[in-house]
Amino acid sequence: MRAALLDEATTRSLLQEYAASVALTDRLPPDKVQPVLMGLFGEVGSLMATSKKRLRDEDAYSEYSDAVCEEFGDVLWYLGAICRRMKIKLEALFLDAGNKDNATRLAVANCTAETRLEASVPIISAKLEHVLIELGQAASGLLAINADNEAARRLLLEFVNRYLRAIDAVGVRFGDVVLFNSHKARDRFIKPNFAEMPVFDSGFDPEEQLPWEFEIEVTQRKSGQSYLRMNGVFVGDPLTDNIADSDGYRFHDVFHFAYAAILHWSPTFRALLKQKRKSNKVVDESQDGGRAIVVEEGLAAYIFSRAKRLEFFASHDRVSYDLLKTVQRFVQGYEVDACPASLWEIAILEGYKVFRQVRDNEGGVVIGNRHDRMIEYRKIGGRG
Repeated sequence: MRAALLDEATTRSLLQEYAASVALTDRLPPDKVQPVLMGLFGEVGSLMATSKKRLRDEDAYSEYSDAVCEEFGDVLWYLGAICRRMKIKLEALFLDAGNKDNATRLAVANCTAETRLEASVPIISAKLEHVLIELGQAASGLLAINADNEAARRLLLEFVNRYLRAIDAVGVRFGDVVLFNSHKARDRFIKPNFAEMPVFDSGFDPEEQLPWEFEIEVTQRKSGQSYLRMNGVFVGDPLTDNIADSDGYRFHDVFHFAYAAILHWSPTFRALLKQKRKSNKVVDESQDGGRAIVVEEGLAAYIFSRAKRLEFFASHDRVSYDLLKTVQRFVQGYEVDACPASLWEIAILEGYKVFRQVRDNEGGVVIGNRHDRMIEYRKIGGRG
């Protein structure tokens, strides 16, 4: 649908709910405006870059619709963060700017939490190029404001006016932008409530469930191969790094154990233990089959290639959102797609913490607990 004139009641409610939902995701200094202003300026640049890719690649850039919606949402997030610091109500700013003249329009129509993003692919036009340049100019003007600047609200109104013009020129729904960003921010930054996280095999018999508690002994022999043993029985095949420069990938099964314990998902681990959900043919084929295993193995290898550049996350307490977003794209269509980015972050960081310990000691015992969604390390022969 094309944009409709600003609906005051809908917009007020939508933006009030949005501001409240993303406030807890703001981790920037609460008493400083400049870092937030720089963030907003950067996101406007990303929005322009996204449109440039569409111009360059045309229909080949099939992700443009979601990408531009996401970029508009990121700009909105920083705008909301500025308003919080300057004690300005986000919804009042939009209502004032949106009703400034007839050229400024919004697409706000029956936007609920169940709204699906099914917008047609926007078209890059000369009008859009023009309004994006104007948006960039308005963003640069904001860089000079501070919490005591009397001209701040006027500059913010001008920016929001240009922002709304840009949304109208693209043709995406403003409601979709708001909901997309609200979900993204909370998915990424709100600590998951384990009690509310999905348990994918809860309806199956115990022999078709991943073990709720497990201890797996990882050893390395003189040949350099790693072996796994659970309950005194060897599982899987011996592994080497399969690369010229040794990097410890022979111990990568630790990541599958982390996924099993924290995400409650690992087709690879399920296959190793021969605990596939064969009582349900659809689940067995679509969630536990060969393709799902390949997806998980490919995902583990991809994250590993990124982790190598970061010393395997040794000094990191978070994972970049770009990596988490790629991870979520990897697993689209599989049950683990229901897990938020914040839970993936825990699984990755905790998995690599144990991996580093196994690698440094050339073995050890990996302890997993699905009840607590945790994984930890113990030296062989030692105590927890």
